[in-house]
Amino acid sequence: MKITVLTLFPEYFDAFLNTSIISRAREAGLFEFEAVDFRPYTKQKHGHVDDSPYGGGAGMVLMCQPLLDALEAVWTEDSTVILLSPQGKTFTQQTARQLAVKNHLIFICGHYEGFDERIRRHADMQLSLGDFVLTGGEPAAQVMCDAVLRLLPGTIKDESSGGDSFSDGLLEYPQYTRPYDYKGETVPDILLSGHHANIEEWRRQQSLIRTKQQRPDLLETARLTEKDRKFLESLDEPSEEC
Repeated sequence: MKITVLTLFPEYFDAFLNTSIISRAREAGLFEFEAVDFRPYTKQKHGHVDDSPYGGGAGMVLMCQPLLDALEAVWTEDSTVILLSPQGKTFTQQTARQLAVKNHLIFICGHYEGFDERIRRHADMQLSLGDFVLTGGEPAAQVMCDAVLRLLPGTIKDESSGGDSFSDGLLEYPQYTRPYDYKGETVPDILLSGHHANIEEWRRQQSLIRTKQQRPDLLETARLTEKDRKFLESLDEPSEEC
């Protein structure tokens, strides 16, 4: 996979590329990455890439010429162009899986008040991290790249990502490690039982409980078995009083 980020601040990604898992994956040749400054593509004096909006209004708008010329320079028939915008579809784990099989991702990072509308027409999709506004698209691009790259074969162990939150539409079950007892808080004994079937059942139930408590909206689209549904129904049943 190749990732290209069109940005005014290519240095933003230096630490991301040279840290931990992502750094090792890049050194192993699992992906290529380039952060392309689109300012040199402008035809305006003094390197301007923005201008005031037609019709008036607050703020400045990114001009289409420098950005689209930069896009043309890096685009190929294998490219998927992603415009980062608060107006875009919310990025999810499912989106990450869809992007992880692409050959070339191009992320367009905006700044200022917004994009010239003609830029949007060259994007294959528009994505957002959520219903809030950032100072630029770079933080969103970094988050999305991280989510996509960890799904590439060889970046992490397959079993490490299989139980991630949202991998099957549910939040992840609780995790524990040493010590067994920390100031009176102990690890659930079932995790020390060695009975793998019981452990898996407990984990599934905990995922269902956690999702119901924290993100009940996910249950509407999660892949639930009949056993899952019956367990969820049992959570709503009133307990018998002694």
